[in-house]
Amino acid sequence: MPLSPGTKLGPYEIVAGIGAGGMGEVYRARDSRLNRQVAVKVLPGTFSTDQDRLRRFEQEAMAAAALNDPGIVAVYDVGAQDGFPYVVSELLEGETLRDRLRNGAVSRRRSVEYGIQITGALAAAHDKGIVHRDLKPENIFITREGRIKILDFGLAKLMRNEAAAAQGQTSVPTAAVGTTPGMVLGTVGYMAPEQVRGLEADARSDIFAVGAILYEMLSGERAFKAATAADTMIAILKEDPPDLTETRRDIPPALERIVRHCLEKNPEERFRSAHDVAFALENVSHISQSSVTIKAARESPSLKLWKPILGVLALGAIVAGAVLAWRATRQTSLPTFHRLTFERGMITSARFMRDSRNVIYAASWQTKPLRLFSTSIDSPQSQPLEYESASLLGISGPSEIALAVGGIVTNHLAIRDATLATVPVAGGTPREILEQVRAADWGPDGNPAVVHYVNGRQRIEYPIGKVLYETVGWISHMRVSPKGDRIAFLLHPAWRMTVVLWRSSTLPAMRRS
Repeated sequence: MPLSPGTKLGPYEIVAGIGAGGMGEVYRARDSRLNRQVAVKVLPGTFSTDQDRLRRFEQEAMAAAALNDPGIVAVYDVGAQDGFPYVVSELLEGETLRDRLRNGAVSRRRSVEYGIQITGALAAAHDKGIVHRDLKPENIFITREGRIKILDFGLAKLMRNEAAAAQGQTSVPTAAVGTTPGMVLGTVGYMAPEQVRGLEADARSDIFAVGAILYEMLSGERAFKAATAADTMIAILKEDPPDLTETRRDIPPALERIVRHCLEKNPEERFRSAHDVAFALENVSHISQSSVTIKAARESPSLKLWKPILGVLALGAIVAGAVLAWRATRQTSLPTFHRLTFERGMITSARFMRDSRNVIYAASWQTKPLRLFSTSIDSPQSQPLEYESASLLGISGPSEIALAVGGIVTNHLAIRDATLATVPVAGGTPREILEQVRAADWGPDGNPAVVHYVNGRQRIEYPIGKVLYETVGWISHMRVSPKGDRIAFLLHPAWRMTVVLWRSSTLPAMRRS
């Protein structure tokens, strides 16, 4: 039953209705305690009839409230009154992605930007063990500033499974995006194959939904759509959606591959994490921006006038470069390369020891788990060290090794979910120092500088606990200068990669190149 303005739910006074859907009715309300505007979602009264179900609903809502990520709607409170459970969250201004898609496909640039924000928020939730399970355009909100907010974390599983089970129905979501009676629309088109089969959903199920959402943003059509819910589920299990290039010729092959990789039928063949999807999308956006710049330069009318002059200048530069190179080769010898490893696999990092002749590196050979090895320039015979499931972060002179223990190395050789530990070069038991470390390097004072992942953001701390820089992007390849007064690192925000040099004498200023 709709609530009229002035109705009180605890300390919240209903101001006006906002909308309604499969999750319940949403209202604008005023928080009388803090005198702020909030959104109140009132859930079906059947939830209050089962105390165990209500308790689990409160646990789910509290878990969502603990996420504290800018890409996830903030949950303020949860309660029940007069048989109506409700959840209180931040009030958003803008529209849902479903509303936006009613106008057709989203531009390629904007689709990638939204995809990066969606996967970044999902990664923050997955890192805390929370899976959405019902991601769809209705649950993605676009603020007036163009920021993405994911809605209904923690509610989807309960609403789908508990309510349906109580009524003896199937667990297939039937939230409608239209108003035509009898039409089963909405979430069924975004379910992963394992959900269709009734298996437990996990983070990879959310990644499948991301693929379906990306496909719809880019094409303007749903990836899986049929006359009935049953036919749609069969399509999810058996069919692949049409190529994006059939409707959008400007879609680069790399972006098509990302969408296809998300939509793999087998969860094991999808991206390993939302982090990986975000990184892949960031790379596509970087390449796309570069290609746009080159294309604009080629089409510039003024450039056509300068072509003859630029050709002469270019020829002169080539000749000058050849002369300089010839002179340089007379004075210095060309670099030589000496192969040290002969296995097949992936090397994630390597460091010289202080003597500059011995090397310690981390590698995964023949798809085996990541571990550390040592080798020498004089005798390139690698010896495994005793530390398994560890990646090398840095070496402090002759004394200590900084390790990332228990982490996961992504396709971009980025480390996540790792614990920083140190161990003597001579061997011993690693000493754990700090969780959620993405990178580390030793300073000359014997303290490590770290890239610490906190609340969905990466920040540089040096020494540990002192925050020098923070970003929602990705920080990699951090190095501390020999004097400890500078830190260089690569910054990977949404649309570009930036080399950053941090000077201690000018904090918090940065120089980018």
